[in-house]
Amino acid sequence: MKKTKLNIAIASAALVAAVATGTALAANGSSAGSGSTSGAEQTRAEQAEQKKPSAIKADGSNVFPHSLDFDARSNTFLAGSLKRGTVSAVSPDGKVRTLIDDPEMVSAQAVLVDRERDRILVSNVDYGTADRSRKNAPFRVAGVGSYDLESGKQDWCVDLTAVTLDGKQHLISDVTVAPDGTAYAVDELTPTVFRIDRKGRASVFLQNDLLKGTLDIPDFLDDVGMTAVEWVEGNHLIIAMADGSLVRVPVKHPEKAQEVKLSAPLGSPTAGMRLLKDGSIAAVSSGLLTGKPAQIQRVEPRDGWKKATVKVTDTVEDPVTSDVTAGPDGTTYALSGGLADLLAGKPNDGFSLTPVKTD
Repeated sequence: MKKTKLNIAIASAALVAAVATGTALAANGSSAGSGSTSGAEQTRAEQAEQKKPSAIKADGSNVFPHSLDFDARSNTFLAGSLKRGTVSAVSPDGKVRTLIDDPEMVSAQAVLVDRERDRILVSNVDYGTADRSRKNAPFRVAGVGSYDLESGKQDWCVDLTAVTLDGKQHLISDVTVAPDGTAYAVDELTPTVFRIDRKGRASVFLQNDLLKGTLDIPDFLDDVGMTAVEWVEGNHLIIAMADGSLVRVPVKHPEKAQEVKLSAPLGSPTAGMRLLKDGSIAAVSSGLLTGKPAQIQRVEPRDGWKKATVKVTDTVEDPVTSDVTAGPDGTTYALSGGLADLLAGKPNDGFSLTPVKTD
């Protein structure tokens, strides 16, 4: 049985770290014979400083987002709330407004902007800590909702527990979408991948022992499995497991799912992924179990994602950083949503987005 002890204040306290808010540039060098920086060099330094992305401190108190996505057309981040079950629009200056407030949504975990269809896909979960939670029955809510990108109005919200009817605990950790509009959602607590068509009709796409969870989070959850998913060229799903492994699933032949041979495992627990323009993936690995800074890792595929090279490209001081997403002007941001405070029952005054390197 899954552990559901949510009074983990002691463990959470050890995990709370200061969020990185930017790095100062040091003055460097001097011109030959003068001992000072030339005007041209100063101008270049000033231009570099102006182009450098800044950390974003979002003012949404007690939102506690686990993941987010970026809408380039409106220059806005969309972040889910584990506490309120809402989705907020976040501007680059940190202003937060509620866009989606659906009574069917208990906790909004995964958030995906599908600009091709002008919608937002959101996974519905229940850790037992939300305003709408059934406090004594956590992890009994599992679903995905589709919402209009402009108005936030619900298109549909599908209950995935009605698809499995297995009586088990579920946690829909992430969702991705294929070019034809089919969505795929992964379950962190069972080895199940769901397929959802554009009208919200859901079915079990794959159940495979490769997707079984093996990671235990003390005093919280046992057997944590799939944490993130991306659709990639070649019509494959790349699924991140909490233990640092990746699984490649051919969409047309899901029975041929296989583990990706990595040059090194991703840090554990792997928390979120972003598909980069060149087909590589940026992943964030939380320091949830170690208290160390979260790692940003670049995963470069080989042989059609049968193999991949992994390298660390950056770190984020907050160990419980939980997602990574695109940002303005080709940037990448990592999300620190205050999850340690949420699980410890503490309030907070907002959340942070930290610019990170992916190469």
